Amino acid sequence: MHSRDSAATKQRILKHARQQFARHGFAAITVKGVADAAGVSPNLITRYFGGKDGLFLAAAQVEIPVEISFDGPRSSLGARLAASIVQRWFGSPGEDPLLVLQRASGERPEAAEALATFLDTNSLEPLHRYLRESGLDDAEARNRAAAIDAFVLGVSTRRRVLRAELGDPAELRSWLATTIQRLADGR
Repeated sequence: MHSRDSAATKQRILKHARQQFARHGFAAITVKGVADAAGVSPNLITRYFGGKDGLFLAAAQVEIPVEISFDGPRSSLGARLAASIVQRWFGSPGEDPLLVLQRASGERPEAAEALATFLDTNSLEPLHRYLRESGLDDAEARNRAAAIDAFVLGVSTRRRVLRAELGDPAELRSWLATTIQRLADGR
């Protein structure tokens, strides 16, 4: 097998693993089930990822370019963040690694720790820095960032992890934008 073929096979396995972990959490997923969905031998998953735990960790690698939302004034932060959030939630809901981590965080301590670390590094801290740089004192910036972070995680958990309907994207974006902006403004 050529390296290009193995890279494509790995990506196909990860795609199916993300879909299954995102839909069903960690416990319900088997290496054989992912292998069957990806059209490969379970041995390939063991060879590439070392088994279910390694597959989970690879499937749960998350990137959120949250700093893109910080390009602009604080007065429109809510609209920018809401647009980014809604695009992520509706864009590829069955393959979102963040959803993989959220669903598994109740079952796997390492998933909960990975999610907390990820949110601190990629959401809470950049948001805190942005708000501080927008003119707030450090404590106020930290408090507002924590409120926005908790709000978004709560909505995400309620609507994505607990499997309630996400609702209409435009209404959700508008509501998120208004609420995030109130938290950013301290109102």
